[in-house]
Amino acid sequence: MEHIKEELTAQLQNPTAFTIPIGDGIPVAQSVLVSWILMVVLIAVMFALTRNLKKEKPGKVQLVLEYFVEFMNGFCENNIGRHGKDFAPWLGTVGLFIGFCNLSGLLGLVPPTKNLNVTLALALTSVVLIYGASFRYNGLKGGLHKFVEPSPIMLPINIMEIGIRPLSLCMRLFGNVMAAFVVMELVKLLVPVAVPVVFSLYFDIFDGLIQTVVFVFLTALFVGESLEEAEA
Repeated sequence: MEHIKEELTAQLQNPTAFTIPIGDGIPVAQSVLVSWILMVVLIAVMFALTRNLKKEKPGKVQLVLEYFVEFMNGFCENNIGRHGKDFAPWLGTVGLFIGFCNLSGLLGLVPPTKNLNVTLALALTSVVLIYGASFRYNGLKGGLHKFVEPSPIMLPINIMEIGIRPLSLCMRLFGNVMAAFVVMELVKLLVPVAVPVVFSLYFDIFDGLIQTVVFVFLTALFVGESLEEAEA
């Protein structure tokens, strides 16, 4: 049992992948390295898939890409409103990134979303998007007025939401990915090799994709709430 505990503790660490030789050295964590790798792969794949787009007789790959774009536009319009298309590129991009992060464990990589710093950074970008959209479309006065809705007595609570929303997004994504990782590591240590494959179908694939959808959906929902006056 002590061996299992030590092995699990080692797996939960976020070791330094390498150190950039600048000054006293800048350590680059493993989660950061994997994030960089996934970003490069996503950019390269998207560039390769979109460099030969055609207006007439599009290929199967282009049809799939167009369907994804139309789906994201529709999703954002349904959950945000008439300004939804403005947020579709960001939500689609962050959804792909989180999805690939959550599924990276299938390739033998440590999911970056297992690291609290990564999920916190993603949550903070969502909060900047939420409140930035509120001020952009509602104006300075309208954006500030959102903090006293539906009544001025709600001002303290609405201000607290600035911190609560990123914490909620961060901990929900981090907690579920971490829990799935821990369960899979325990299964690998306790049962034969063939059994983890079955569990992996749920924890690495289904649960990872579900958490991606939840993060994107909640961000879109919060943006939609911040734009209620602009949509009126």
